[in-house]
Order: sequence, then structure tokens, then C-alpha cells
Amino acid sequence: MTEMVVATGGMPWLTLILILPLLGVVATLLAQESLSRQIALATSLITFVASLPLWFAFDNVTAGMQFVEKHQWIDSPSIHYALGVDGISMPLVLLTTFLAPLCILVSWTAIDMRRKEFMISLLVLETATIGVFVALDFVLFYIFWETMLIPMYLLIGVWGGPNRVYAAIKFFLYTLAGSILLLVAIMVLYFEGGRTFDILALTHASYSPSLQALLFWAFFAAFAVKVPMFPFHTWLPDAHVQAPTAGSVILASVLLKLGTYGFLRFSLPMLPDATVSFTPIIMTLSVIAIIYGAYMALAQSDIKKLIAYSSVSHMGFVTLGIFALNAQGIEGAVLQMINHGITTGGLFMCVGIIYERTHSREIAENGGLANAMPRYATFLVIFALSSVGLPGMNSFVGEFLVLLGVFAWDKLTASLAALGIILSAVYILYLVQRIVYGPASPKMLPKLTDLSAREFGMLVPLVVLVFWIGLYPKPLLDVMHSSVERVIASQSVSVIVQKEGSPTEHVLVMTESISDSLSQRATEATP
Repeated sequence: MTEMVVATGGMPWLTLILILPLLGVVATLLAQESLSRQIALATSLITFVASLPLWFAFDNVTAGMQFVEKHQWIDSPSIHYALGVDGISMPLVLLTTFLAPLCILVSWTAIDMRRKEFMISLLVLETATIGVFVALDFVLFYIFWETMLIPMYLLIGVWGGPNRVYAAIKFFLYTLAGSILLLVAIMVLYFEGGRTFDILALTHASYSPSLQALLFWAFFAAFAVKVPMFPFHTWLPDAHVQAPTAGSVILASVLLKLGTYGFLRFSLPMLPDATVSFTPIIMTLSVIAIIYGAYMALAQSDIKKLIAYSSVSHMGFVTLGIFALNAQGIEGAVLQMINHGITTGGLFMCVGIIYERTHSREIAENGGLANAMPRYATFLVIFALSSVGLPGMNSFVGEFLVLLGVFAWDKLTASLAALGIILSAVYILYLVQRIVYGPASPKMLPKLTDLSAREFGMLVPLVVLVFWIGLYPKPLLDVMHSSVERVIASQSVSVIVQKEGSPTEHVLVMTESISDSLSQRATEATP
């Protein structure tokens, strides 16, 4: 527990960030329907401002948890209200609070039925998602993990498309099935790790290789569905297509990251032997997801479904980087989690904007946007090029680091993953060619009006982040350095480096050398 650090004079920032959206829920519930949007927007903006001290007061050199709060909740069994963030979870919290007001803005005119209930669902979802990232007690973590399903189910099932009930039930059942095994794993850890639900204490406990294997696959069932990894991805296209725009944005930008966050927070540090043993399987599934998702995206005529399958492909890069088990791979994966949230969130917002005008997501019916909507077309092209990984934009940095880490693990795997980047350029540029520069549909042309001030304002912050991270990623990488070192080295995880010229022989490189290297980098980066 020595790694806990309370920052900013003990101010309970994390509790404040969790409570503010819930206060907004109460205010929205008591207010008139016509004021629900304004109250929800004000609440989400205040929450974002309250989360900014996490960035400015964060100690980049400290590998442990910061802004820690811990209070006894239940005496027997011992359950605590314990919160904290490190260099991996803190950027994800900021991503969540940053996107929440944008989701409200994109729904400003799109949602005209049960508007109050919609805003309440978004605010509850924000609290539950942040709770997953900051919880340091397994019971608290699981409560937030399960609570998150309810508002997301409602967003899809109530405000979704024609097949919304089918998509909502499919999403709920897939996620619930994995969550049951997660609960079993938590109970096993409680009895085997010293009868505690403290996540940090359980991380420092040791488990037999056979138990690690069972726990690894129980965690895998929950986290792989959430990513989603191949072949557990089939719920995602249906959920994205049927969800309202705000639901698609929060689902792609934040909820998918809960699975990869679970791998980083639990699987790697708690189960090092099982992680090393099963890494080849995860890497294979990740490469399949990258190539399969890209090929499926090529075949789509629905813009939203194309972006949904592109998410399967891009999240394959994230899991690939995580299980490369080296600094470059994991740092690239965490950075790509942020990048995917920004870029894919922007793409889904662009789809929602055009859908409000034409009421169609078909590529063939949404052509000629360069002439009819030049400002909209500019933003769409920027997000599209970011998705491809154009140098100077955010996704390039993340994908480059991931491929660098995977190349150190295995050259063939890295080469196959690089094929996914080529395929992403094919389907994204083909999409841009058809809807931006293709012929306009005569029946749709009168409906194509360019961006309003509200729409322009909600896309600009995303574009700023696209170029800021792409041109100067150092601040974000500095934040995660020490925490990535802890993930690799805290349990002496062995990194498999495949010996050149021998496909079966492996050399185990212990993480002491990696830890020394990362410590040196962190020292050099500190003024």
C-alpha cells in the first residue's frame, strides 16, 4: 500500500467527479422537460472542469495511485469505498468527462422524445464509467461495471433505430455473460488473496500457475466481450447501427476501452505467468480482428456499420500492443485507446449530423458533400485521415508505437498487423471518395445544409486534440511512463521475445532491465 499517494492536499476530487453527474440527474429529474438539455450540459461541463486538476496536479514520476480516497464501507466482509487513478486510468477519466458534454450537444435536436430521461441516462452512464476507471475495491468496481449496462441498454433500446430492442438485448446478454465469470473470478481472488477485495493488495498477492490460468480466462471472458475481440464482436455492429448518435459515441469512445483497461489493470499485473503463457493466443486473435474488421468494413454500404467494423479492427491494435508486454507496445496501446476515442467519436458525430438532415446512413444516398457542405466535409476528411493514421495526426503515434512493440515480440505478427493499416486506408478513403466527392443524390441535395454553430463548436475540440496529440504527444506519454513501468515490472512479468530464426524457441527477458530503462526515461523527462 506504500504506492498510494494523495495529491492536492487531500481534496476528494474523484468523489466530486462521481457525484456531480448524479446531482445533475436529480436536478434534471426535478426540472421541466424544456430545461433538461441545459441542466445536463451545464452539469457535464462542470464535471469536466472539476476533472482538470487530475491532469495539472498529477505527478508523472509516481508509479502508484494518486488522488487516493479510502473509507470503510462494510465491515464483514471488508469492503471499502476506495478510489484512485494512475497514469493509465487518469487520461481515460478525462476522455470520459471531455466527451460527455459533446454527447449532449450532438443530441440537442436529434432527441425529441423523452428528452429528460435521455439526459438522465447519459449522466448516470458518465458516473458509472468514471467509477470503473477509479475504483480500487473489487466490489465497488463490479457495481460500477454492472451499473453501466443499464443506461447503455436504455439508450439503445428506447432511443435507437427500428431493431433497437434486438440490439439492446444482444448487447446486454453478451456483456452480462462475461460479467458473471468476472464475478466468479473476484470471489476466487477474495479467498485466495487474503480475504480482501482491495485491488492493490490482490495485485501484490501470488497465485499458482494453474489458478492463474483459470482466472485469466474468466477475466478474458468479461474483457474480450467489452473490447470486443474476435469472435465476441458480433453485438457491436448491431449496437452501433441501432444506437442514437450519442450512444454510439460513448460506446465506441469510452465503453470499449473498459475491456482493454481491465487487461491492463488486472490480467497483466495479477496473472503474470498466465499472461505470458497465453499471449500467443491473444496476439493471434488480435491480428484476426485487425484484418477481419477491415475486410468487413470494406463490404458495408451503411456508414455507421462501416465505422463499427473499423472499431473492431482498431481495437485489435490496442490488444496487440498490450500483450506485446513491452514499454513501446503498452504505451502505444494506451495512447491508441485515447486516439480511438477521439477519432471514432468524431466520425460517429459526423454520421449523426448527416443523418439528421437526410435520415439515411446509406453511402449511396449521401454523396456530393464537398460542394453542398464544405465545412462538414473538411471535418469528415480530418477524422478520416486520422483514422487511417496519417503522420501528424494522433492515430499515427499510437499505431507506430504499437507496431514497434509488436515487432520486438515477433516480426511476422507486426507485418500482418501492418496489413490492417493498409486496409484501413482502402475502406476509409473509398468512403471519403463516395460521400464527399461522389455525385449528389437529387432527392437529398435540398436537405444538405452546412454545419450550424453548435455542430461546428462540438467538432472543433476533437480536431484540436487530433493535431495536438499527433504533433506533440510527449505530455500524454510522460503521464503514462511510470504506470506502464509498474504494469510490466511490479510482478516481474516475463516478456517473451522470440529468437530470430527460431519460431518455437523463446528467450525470457525479465523486466528488471525494462524497469531500469523506463526509470531512466522517466528521470530524463523530469525537469
